[in-house]
Amino acid sequence: MIDIGKTMSKITMWSREGQLLDRQVRPNAKCEEGGIARLDAAGIADWATGVLRGHADSGVEYIVPVGHGAGFAAILDGALAFSPLDYEAAPPPSTMEAYRAARSPFAQTGSPALPQGLNFGAHVWWADRLYPDAMARATLVPWAQYWAWWLSGVAASEVTSLGCHSDLWNPDAGDWSDLAKRQGWDRRFAPVVKASDVLGTISPALAAATGLPETVRVLAGLHDSNAALMAARGFAEIARNEATVLSTGTWFIAMRLAATPIATADLPEARDCLVNVDAYGRPVPSARFMGGREIEALIEIDTRRVDIKPDQPHLLAAVPAVLASGAMHMPTLAPGCGPYPDAQGQWVNQPEDWYERRAGACLYAALVADQALDLIGSDERLLVEGRFAEAEVFVRALAALRPKTQVFVGSAHNDVSFGAIRLIDPALMPEGELRRIEPLDADLDTYRNRWLARLESN
Repeated sequence: MIDIGKTMSKITMWSREGQLLDRQVRPNAKCEEGGIARLDAAGIADWATGVLRGHADSGVEYIVPVGHGAGFAAILDGALAFSPLDYEAAPPPSTMEAYRAARSPFAQTGSPALPQGLNFGAHVWWADRLYPDAMARATLVPWAQYWAWWLSGVAASEVTSLGCHSDLWNPDAGDWSDLAKRQGWDRRFAPVVKASDVLGTISPALAAATGLPETVRVLAGLHDSNAALMAARGFAEIARNEATVLSTGTWFIAMRLAATPIATADLPEARDCLVNVDAYGRPVPSARFMGGREIEALIEIDTRRVDIKPDQPHLLAAVPAVLASGAMHMPTLAPGCGPYPDAQGQWVNQPEDWYERRAGACLYAALVADQALDLIGSDERLLVEGRFAEAEVFVRALAALRPKTQVFVGSAHNDVSFGAIRLIDPALMPEGELRRIEPLDADLDTYRNRWLARLESN
């Protein structure tokens, strides 16, 4: 599995039985060119070639690309037409104003109006103006499928990437949005295939550069949060039940697997709700906020993360002092994102103690996650996966705030990677069992009510 994020890239190797063999990480997967933030496609390609070369004798049979859902690439004459735009690159105000006037409504796309290039349709629109000649002739692909092309030479598009708040997809119809059709983007993007489709084998040039056999097959791949959803569906508690998966990393993304269809057009667009599309093409009501980025901002100079195992008893022990002092953080530190996109983030009674500040950051993330889950009607079961599933204050606070919900975490790591490999073999079962989370023994109802009252008064 090749997982290409914005700030880091991962290559994870699995055996045919679903056993983890190796995992390599490359940070800093972005750069700048022409005064515009870019995704470092060239640097990632060099690194990935080296990692794959190291596994030439590992019996690799398949490669599954995974990537974030807020980017695209333009392929022209067998190469990138220009360096892909980073989703934090903001188009000029006049460009964005014209784009916003042209985009299709939320009721059709499930894509809220997001800043910068988080609706990657905004970057396609901008690129049409930056590189009109190249864009007119190029084949366009989502970011994850760029790596499928890099591996195989076959260009394709895929619905979990197109359906990730891009403005380009109509989830209910399973077709391109009116915007995409009006702009002709539906004809300029590569043909849409399933995430599990094998596009071909690795290119002869890459086989020669890495030593991998030319028989290695390349799948179309998918959006990273949807890969986590694929992994979660391997658990019996989640597979066919009303359940929500909360994927945690830089972004916290809640994806509801609703037991009965819901009217996705009724989701509150202005509060960062959206409709994702799963690997089977089905709409998935979702809500998100930039939880990992916000937690990192809140702990400031601390070098020890909130999910480090040896610190968990100390962080849990710090919670009573945080509650007693009334210390809390208000949203948001990621303007334009989350359930409170227009609120101004600030501490109330900021803790000075090292552990209390980090515990307070976890409580803040739990409060915002609780609100996001309510917005999509999350009920019955919740699986928290990803890095912050190991932050005990966060997951136990969430369980306390949602007493009618069974909150679980898994014992296995690399959920995104495992979800990717389940595209090859959906019968694979995750390692270990889900662990039911014990709620914090604390009065978080009062804490939440004070937090909400302060929000309403501002």
